[in-house]
Amino acid sequence: MNLNQTELEVKFYLADLPAMETRLQALGARLAQARLHEVNLRFDTPARDLTQSYRVLRLRQDTAARMTYKGPGEIKDGARLRQEIEFSVSDFDSARDLLLALGYQVSLMYEKYRTTYTLDEVEVTLDQMPYGDFAEIEGPDPASIHRASERLGLDWERRGLESYTALFERLRTSLGLTFRDLAFDNFRDLKVTPTDLGLQPADRP
Repeated sequence: MNLNQTELEVKFYLADLPAMETRLQALGARLAQARLHEVNLRFDTPARDLTQSYRVLRLRQDTAARMTYKGPGEIKDGARLRQEIEFSVSDFDSARDLLLALGYQVSLMYEKYRTTYTLDEVEVTLDQMPYGDFAEIEGPDPASIHRASERLGLDWERRGLESYTALFERLRTSLGLTFRDLAFDNFRDLKVTPTDLGLQPADRP
């Protein structure tokens, strides 16, 4: 979370995640967090008020438990800017039970494997999603994000500005998916192409 409680980032679909990690290391990027498994619960009201107003209430478990609120996004010089308020909670299960007691319900569970690097002033995460691999670059301003993408050999014109859950909703439509959760088990027997996601690999010409 940035100190001013905003998030500015872009995503890139990767054809070769291991090669991108090798590139990061060759550039002197610092490993901030080794590969770990994340479980995320998104909450909403029964009427889906948060989703309809493009807001997110999320509870995440990885090395710790964290609660996150994200406001509606806007595009700023080619990157996606959102308000983000995030804080640690002492107990994942208790936080979940509190939100349920307040009338929220789990609208989606999604998981990923994430490795985090810092490269100069930006944070680069390598994300393995059930439907593909991504690099996500978050920085203090669009120019720093753009510079980092160039150093990593990523095609800026192929960047993605949608969230992982928005991409999942696209797949629901294009592939006729009926399951609720963005889980590895649900995608075990599915082959998802970049075209299904409306993306192109940014690490290949």
